[in-house]
Amino acid sequence: MSDLMKSRRDLMKGYPMAFGDDPRNPELSSDQRKGLPVPPLEKEYDRATARLVALPAPTRDVVTQPDAYTLIARRLSRRSYTEAPLSQDQLSFLLWATQGVHMVDARRTFSRRTVPSAGARHPYETYVRVARVEGIAPGLYRYLPFTHELLFLDDRPSLREELFVLTDREAWAADAPAFLLWSCVPYRGEWRYYTMSHKSMLLDAGHIAQNLYLAAEALGCGACTLGGYWQEGADRFCGVDGEDEYVVYLAAVGRIGGPE
Repeated sequence: MSDLMKSRRDLMKGYPMAFGDDPRNPELSSDQRKGLPVPPLEKEYDRATARLVALPAPTRDVVTQPDAYTLIARRLSRRSYTEAPLSQDQLSFLLWATQGVHMVDARRTFSRRTVPSAGARHPYETYVRVARVEGIAPGLYRYLPFTHELLFLDDRPSLREELFVLTDREAWAADAPAFLLWSCVPYRGEWRYYTMSHKSMLLDAGHIAQNLYLAAEALGCGACTLGGYWQEGADRFCGVDGEDEYVVYLAAVGRIGGPE
């Protein structure tokens, strides 16, 4: 077995030694144990100059299929969408279901959300390419979970073509009414779990994606995630540096139409 293959397998495993005060425990070297400040729970932005879109509050009224058994049984990766736009209520529900905030502690050191995250670190930011959503101008946005808003980033004409290229020429993804990109801010997890954080943060992405699938089914919509993509292109698409923040997972969402 190659060293590269072994390192990939080791990443999937749990703690390599005992918990507690064992000096070999990597968590003992974390910045949290060293007393360093907790990293921000959300990327900073200038609210005074920001172009914001307030989303409607998530509501169960938009759900067309509330039965959990049916949602789980029907869950599929759906790649065929109609030309019909998503409603603002539908987009609001999808974003809330994947990163919505239940509570924040008084010191803003952790949050509880609609998805689980190791140590309540929630290392992911959500970027949304809006193509067809009622009442929202097409463009690239970042979801602000603490205020349930969209922060406008860009409406450059090349967004569709960039998505087409970075998804390896998947037209169904590039043309989806809404396309989500989840980026990881790794220090949020590293601050607490040091070298053991990266496995946990990948698991967190899976929790987010499964909530998206089930939420889309609940709306009578479809979703499909993508784990294969051009990394540099995806990072550039979102305007992140690829080191202290980088894209990890993608997903298309739309109204269901045609064969899958």
